[in-house]
Amino acid sequence: MRILLVVYDNDSYIHWFPQGTAYIAAALRNAGHEVTIYQQDVHHWPETHLTNYLDANKFDGVGVGVIGGYYQFAKLLKIADAINKSKHRPFFVLGGHGPSPEPEYFLKRTGADAVLMGEGERIVATLFEQQQRGMYKGSGQADVDTLPMPAYDLFPIEYYRLMRMPKCKNADFVMPVLSGRGCPFKCNFCYRMEKGFRARNVDAIVAEVKLLQNRYGVTYVAFSDELLMSSVERTEQMCRALKPLGVRWECNGRLNYAEKNLLELMRDAGCVFVNYGIEAVDDRSLRMMNKALTVGQITRGIENTLEAGLSPGFNIIWGNLGDTLETLENGVKFLLKYDDGAQLRTIRPVTPYPGSPLFAEAVKRGALGGVADFYESKHVNSDLASVQFTGLSDFEFHAALCRANKRLLRNYYLKQHGRAVEQTEKLYAGDTGFRGYRQT
Repeated sequence: MRILLVVYDNDSYIHWFPQGTAYIAAALRNAGHEVTIYQQDVHHWPETHLTNYLDANKFDGVGVGVIGGYYQFAKLLKIADAINKSKHRPFFVLGGHGPSPEPEYFLKRTGADAVLMGEGERIVATLFEQQQRGMYKGSGQADVDTLPMPAYDLFPIEYYRLMRMPKCKNADFVMPVLSGRGCPFKCNFCYRMEKGFRARNVDAIVAEVKLLQNRYGVTYVAFSDELLMSSVERTEQMCRALKPLGVRWECNGRLNYAEKNLLELMRDAGCVFVNYGIEAVDDRSLRMMNKALTVGQITRGIENTLEAGLSPGFNIIWGNLGDTLETLENGVKFLLKYDDGAQLRTIRPVTPYPGSPLFAEAVKRGALGGVADFYESKHVNSDLASVQFTGLSDFEFHAALCRANKRLLRNYYLKQHGRAVEQTEKLYAGDTGFRGYRQT
């Protein structure tokens, strides 16, 4: 069968490599199918181009995967319309975190033939072959080492490797790698269908990194798992395997594991940045969101990260159960105190995505009328509240968030100004290594 997989355009200058699509492409190809990737992301084609492409090139099936989000939902509707208008409309399958928790709604809104929920590598080929309409639950992977290598050769890696990540150098080529799937924690704002964390074999990860190094010149790996630091033992194992490769890397971490000796081991193995989900600097809020962290652990972990010479990522949200104006102020003060200037830090509103416990709570309270209300009325922008639980009006909530982020923005740009002034003074004091005023 001839199958077209669509990678949508999210209006980025350089897009994140579509790992999910690459895994699905590999599974389909291993089953004997001819796979073509439609690169709307790279070329910024309008949806009319997709209709014309399908008219000119006959396919037996077409697949589109999207994550949950206002932009992704609107984009999916346009892509679905383009597919449905084609003269030789193929069997149309949806997948990804967006449709998975609410498959009936997405089938109705897009006119697709089938929704593949959860991890689809094991059954996607059968679904396209049988072309039966409806909803299908992907088989959870007890052993993620049964997954095929992503079909890198079907994608323009020379484009994707230009992605910039924290602390990467201008000459670095960056690509994401998956070291495992899932997460052992259960935050109330998070959606996933599969339980627990399943780690890939370290030898398989090393083989994939070596392939990216040797074939595509990759020098920096962005581990895209929800949580590479799933345990101290696992992190130590990864460090021992990665150090001989000489690659720079970043990952998502947990602050309860952020002890200085482990962080120093990560640094010595090539790690330059650890992205942390802090979410709130308030013990009551952390308990109510089921974060399994304390303010003490957060503070100690960030200080340990900085002392180890690593740059930390600070992710803070506001508007969850138990949050107040004081919670917001605590978050701002924390960001100002520990900011190393590596990234622009802002605070975003919590979003109760369909499938998450927080979504169910919002529906229970009458704050959301369901998935249609979420996507078509409430969730209009990720930096605006779709539903917030502070007791403030939405006007008061956004006004407070505006004030907070203005402080954080001022801090960031003052630091950037200070660094530029320092660079200028060094230049005219005789620093011949200066390469000109530029931004990457």
